[in-house]
Amino acid sequence: MDSMSGFINVNKPSGISSAAAVSKIKRLTGLACGHMGTLDPLASGVLPVAFGNASRLFNYLLDKEKVYRAVFRFGVDTDTLDSTGEVLQSGLPVPTEDEINDVLTKFVGEIEQIPPIYSAKSIGGVRAYRLARQGKEVELSAKKVAVHALELLGRLNDEEYEFRISCGGGTYIRSLARDIAAACGTCAIMVSLVREKSGFFELSSAVSPEQLTKENWRSFAIAPDAVFAMPACNICGVDAIKLRNGLKLDTGMQDGEYKLYFDGVFYGIAAVEKGLLRAKVKLV
Repeated sequence: MDSMSGFINVNKPSGISSAAAVSKIKRLTGLACGHMGTLDPLASGVLPVAFGNASRLFNYLLDKEKVYRAVFRFGVDTDTLDSTGEVLQSGLPVPTEDEINDVLTKFVGEIEQIPPIYSAKSIGGVRAYRLARQGKEVELSAKKVAVHALELLGRLNDEEYEFRISCGGGTYIRSLARDIAAACGTCAIMVSLVREKSGFFELSSAVSPEQLTKENWRSFAIAPDAVFAMPACNICGVDAIKLRNGLKLDTGMQDGEYKLYFDGVFYGIAAVEKGLLRAKVKLV
């Protein structure tokens, strides 16, 4: 692995922002860092953090499956759709398990979802949550998201139920809470969210920011070519030098994208078009 580029599978704790978690990794490594898939401060769990040039691979990781465990509180509504917001309504009906299970199939598959007004969606170049905090009216359009599986795990108390959700990127779990409740004739907010999986990255192997030090962070580093699946090609000698210098090789390979190795060392992503291979994304 190029020791200056890779990923750390961070278990973000509840109560801090994703940016704060990334800032700690940046201080420890002394390298540029970025995260994939923002978790709200309330949420915890898997936060993939790229260091060095590995963030250049994010576009190849965006469509990966995400799995969440969430707790929804029914019969209450807030402006943020979670327990951090201002209460707008309370004391409304709480559905039974059967009533919830009866509507869940409506939210599996490709669905349209309106993001929360307190979200990072951009409106005219301004984040929606900034406009909402200023008291300005926020109107967000519905967007298509993919929910692969939605399971009611059980009832925790008089008002709260726990769910497991498998979905694609861009899905707002707070919006699911709102919409499931609306289908049951009431309202709900999210009170807990744990991301258990984001593509290659899983909670069982995630490390908390508190565990990381300047001395040990490298032992938690994940090689950049390990986190996504793609055919590979290994180019050696003079041909590798040509590709490094921006030239193309006539390889006769099938068109598509490949993990690119020079003399067995991962370099980035190669693209083949009409048999001509070029280096497309460079990590070193």
